[in-house]
Amino acid sequence: MTAKTAPPPVKAQAGPQRRFTINIRQSGIYVAFAFIVALFAVLTDGALLQPQNISNIIVQNSYVLILAIGMILVIIGGHIDLSAGSVVALTGAICAVLTVQMDVPWPFAVLITLVAGAVIGAAQGYWVAFFGIPAFIVTLAGMLVFRALTLTVLGNQGIGPFPDEIRTLANGFTSGYLGNVGLGPLGGADLVSLLVGVAVVAGFAFNQWLRRKARLGYGQVVDPFPVFVLKIVLAAAVVLAVVVQLARFRNLPWVLVLLAVLVMGYSVMANRSVFGRHVYAIGGNLQAATLSGVKVKQVTFWIFVNMGVLAALAGIIFAGRLNQAGPTAGASFELDAIAAAFIGGAAVQGGVGKVVGAITGGLIMGVINNGMSLIGSPSEQVMLVKGLVLLAAVAYDVWTKRRA
Repeated sequence: MTAKTAPPPVKAQAGPQRRFTINIRQSGIYVAFAFIVALFAVLTDGALLQPQNISNIIVQNSYVLILAIGMILVIIGGHIDLSAGSVVALTGAICAVLTVQMDVPWPFAVLITLVAGAVIGAAQGYWVAFFGIPAFIVTLAGMLVFRALTLTVLGNQGIGPFPDEIRTLANGFTSGYLGNVGLGPLGGADLVSLLVGVAVVAGFAFNQWLRRKARLGYGQVVDPFPVFVLKIVLAAAVVLAVVVQLARFRNLPWVLVLLAVLVMGYSVMANRSVFGRHVYAIGGNLQAATLSGVKVKQVTFWIFVNMGVLAALAGIIFAGRLNQAGPTAGASFELDAIAAAFIGGAAVQGGVGKVVGAITGGLIMGVINNGMSLIGSPSEQVMLVKGLVLLAAVAYDVWTKRRA
């Protein structure tokens, strides 16, 4: 009989590791944003960070940021949408005809306009998802068709003015319900705006704590606790600094409240819902997603429906801001939205990207436009810088992929 060998001793499992990690692909955009803001703050002698100017950056770029939310989902899914600017123009014209010429109450006009955007998105999504035509071709055709329909509806002339409620949504500010409070040398600031800022910071910190706790529960790598706290403090400082400046000017813009709701809702949808995970799966590996049972055609279809609805919302906001729907509205908006998505970290092949990243990319474009305008740069220099920033962002994405 052979002697039995004793089994090797069982090693105790190590607990969850804690170390400081930086994802240069995801964090690089925020470092670049901070650098660009600091650069133009110096070049403009601080004018960039004045309360009124910060408010102007948000209001003036709100429609591009709304489009960027929809565009990032399209790009994550491995597609592109070149018709967004024309849809903005057409839906703005539809809203103008309903409210100005047909005297439809503004809530119903807005709802009908959003439905029209959904129908437009469904029409394009059908050809892409169920007929198999590449999105580039479908949306390029849509860009021409919807621009022609806009000219047909408006007859080469603008329609306005819009109802006060729509103009308030685009250009208005929240009321100072609780009055102002003193901030020492900064002067007075709206108390409600400050409380909203504190609530946002508290919600963000609580959400990060829950994510850290969940990762620890699964034994995943997390940052050391001091680094975790430092990240939250830095994010809170940025948010509160912006809120204080807005509260010192004319309170929170209503369009910023709308953007905040959209960003939170779409971030949860993209990261926590089944639909969002399916979008990432399709863009990351179409064949694997199909074999895994993902309903690729249906998901692709609803991606374009969503893009149509957000383009309609952007059309309402843009027309309300100008107080007129014009035939040239939305020109090149799709390019700004695409640039915002790619600058914000979206991958050219799809499957990678975040809603917050797209918003950051859009704000980078807005800061460049605003900052170069403040220093008196001509339009050709602005276009040159924006083009170089876009090229650098895509090159950075390719470089980080090769390193990985």
